Amino acid sequence: MEYIKRLRDLREDHDLTQSQVAEILGTSQTMYARYERGANELPLHHLITLCYLYGVSADYILGLSNQKNR
Repeated sequence: MEYIKRLRDLREDHDLTQSQVAEILGTSQTMYARYERGANELPLHHLITLCYLYGVSADYILGLSNQKNR
């Protein structure tokens, strides 16, 4: 699942910890870690927030496109 790798890569590229991203999303670090591992699916409202946070399209995060621009 491409989006799992992209979630981690985008977070690391922006020098953010899982805890910091979890706080932005209004969830726990444990739950966010589960998203990055693929143990839980990322809710749509979190996907939208991450698109704005990282300045990328949902298609990029989901692995449907290799272009980061929205």
